[in-house]
Amino acid sequence: MTQKVDGRTARSERTRNAIVDAHLQLIRDGDLRPTADRIAKQAGVSLRALWSHFADMEALFAESGQRVLESRDAAHRPISAKLPLPDRIEAYCKQRARMLEQITPNAKASAVKEPFSEALQKYRKLHLARVREEVSALFAAELKGDEELLNAVIAISMWSTWSTWRDVMGLSATTARATMARAITALLTVGH
Repeated sequence: MTQKVDGRTARSERTRNAIVDAHLQLIRDGDLRPTADRIAKQAGVSLRALWSHFADMEALFAESGQRVLESRDAAHRPISAKLPLPDRIEAYCKQRARMLEQITPNAKASAVKEPFSEALQKYRKLHLARVREEVSALFAAELKGDEELLNAVIAISMWSTWSTWRDVMGLSATTARATMARAITALLTVGH
């Protein structure tokens, strides 16, 4: 009996993961508003199976958002605050640009639905908190507790700014990264 229950649990977990995988894959493929029908089809499950695993789309957004944050965390490498400022800025901007490129499809999809989704709003705030924590620690010596300066560096580091550089201004990822580095350098070295 235990094996049967364990088998069902494992199958249920595989189905749930397949649904989240399908949701995220559709977004990566450019479908910024995938329907439950398209997600179920991509996952190879029935619509009924999708709804038996997720109470509503908000629940699916919550689990997908968690998966994106976990992926971001797995790719993140701490940068030593003991490095010289130019090296810290370079390392930070290189890592940040890579992460922003990685999350772009999800960020675009979230932007469409976020005003109506508590789960997506929650994940945006968590992402902001993580960036704030990283910038505060990495550039503490230059920030010297200046909240306005911290906010300026964070704003330059966020996906909305990255999207402006990449999508609106048409900058390459390399040029956008250099622009980020120049802006952060200017902010952190003014008056020093």
